[in-house]
Amino acid sequence: MPQQPKDPKVEAEIQRLPEFDIAELRRRWKSLYGRPAPPSFRRNLLISGLAYKIRINAYGDLSPAMKRRLRDIAQAIRNGTANAVIGTPILKPGTQLIRRWKGETLSVTVLEGGFAWEGRTYRSLSATAKAITGTSWNGHKFFGIRPANQSNKHAAGPRRSNAAAARHAKPPASEDYHG
Repeated sequence: MPQQPKDPKVEAEIQRLPEFDIAELRRRWKSLYGRPAPPSFRRNLLISGLAYKIRINAYGDLSPAMKRRLRDIAQAIRNGTANAVIGTPILKPGTQLIRRWKGETLSVTVLEGGFAWEGRTYRSLSATAKAITGTSWNGHKFFGIRPANQSNKHAAGPRRSNAAAARHAKPPASEDYHG
């Protein structure tokens, strides 16, 4: 969705918010939200909330579907299940990504703010893949990282142990087998 052009009047109103004293900010809050601001809200939070509401009134709010999606993501982060909701695994710093490319074994290290390969740091996995190959790649695809789908991880059934697999194996095709 293309970004709407900013209305200079709206942006000027937002820029003036820090000039108001706390009593005026609270009056504006009540006017915009239809109820008093929570007493615990301090100046900076009032200004942020007012700026948000002014922009919503001028440009429109998020769709109900987007609000639901953001709530789901926030809940998943709180529960520690963000990978399942976001769909892309979160790579932890220190993780080594190994890939064979043109006969070479490559090792990329996940950092706090990027990825390291051959002594250089890259901001994204795609930038790392491009440095390696010389062409644009989706970094997750290049390194074989699949979306996490924890809600469906046993769709094909649980993995069998070797002993269980042996019990369910077909008998060998042999003429002297009389099973």
